[in-house]
Amino acid sequence: MSGQTVYKKTNLKGRDFLTLLDYTSEEVNQLLDEAIQLKNATKEQPIQPILSGKSLGMIFENASTRTRVSFEVGMTQLGGHALFLSPRDLQIGRGEPVQDTAKVLSRYVDAIMIRTNSHEMVEELAEHADVPVINALTDAFHPCQGLADLLTIKEHKPGALKLKLAYVGDGNNVAHSLLVAGAKVGMDVSVATPKGYEVNQEIFKKASEAAKETGAILTQTTDPVEAVEDADVIYTDVWASMGFEGEQAERVKAFLPYQVNEALTAHAKPDYLFLHCLPAHRGEEVTADVIDGGHSVVYDQAENRLHAQKAILTSILS
Repeated sequence: MSGQTVYKKTNLKGRDFLTLLDYTSEEVNQLLDEAIQLKNATKEQPIQPILSGKSLGMIFENASTRTRVSFEVGMTQLGGHALFLSPRDLQIGRGEPVQDTAKVLSRYVDAIMIRTNSHEMVEELAEHADVPVINALTDAFHPCQGLADLLTIKEHKPGALKLKLAYVGDGNNVAHSLLVAGAKVGMDVSVATPKGYEVNQEIFKKASEAAKETGAILTQTTDPVEAVEDADVIYTDVWASMGFEGEQAERVKAFLPYQVNEALTAHAKPDYLFLHCLPAHRGEEVTADVIDGGHSVVYDQAENRLHAQKAILTSILS
């Protein structure tokens, strides 16, 4: 079509997007390439309305800025429609079985995106839905964020992703998805957490198995300096994620030695990137001089949620 961007599209039609463990290294890299092509579309050469007539049902049990806006805008830019569904809007919030919600929504929409706590619930939703299900965050994984993180690193560190990423902080869903993402593209990932806040060992084992195919080296430590040594990328997240706010005081004590500050970043490579999935608490997990400094690419990272998710949407829906 004249005046519109045309590109090679990844064919994952009908697939769920629950975790990057379900995708091959080739498929992950194809999604990254497609995201770059979609991002490079301009007003003069806009994206084709690939998803014209398609609808995305978005179930939110947890609030979000970046997830809601990026998915809704992404569907609009692709010519489709996104429908925001809170627990107050759905009978699932009043005890309707997940199976029933999955079957009914499948009659209305072309895909379901869900942001919730229980990963098991998302798996159950995908099992019973007749349309693709996208995991927009659970207590175990945050694959959309992981894909956007890889896209950001690829943009700022051109070439192969044979780099070292150091994650410092809580062994949470973001840490899990970074381990898997690194394993899929051959990027070394070193995770530093306090004792008692380690990553899930079953997930670490699965990521390590995937890493054997690409040569990525995944490590765990309680020493943040060891993790950050010669790192190309430093990444952190809030110390008390949603659902753990009641542990804030206790966690501050445990995580204070894991703050990303100038003293810690001095152990990384001189041209390191700083990433944070946001929202951030300046003065806690990261100091203002780091997150607002010249190494930080957190706003590019946030924007890339839009482009990474557009790649997912086009691949599974068209």
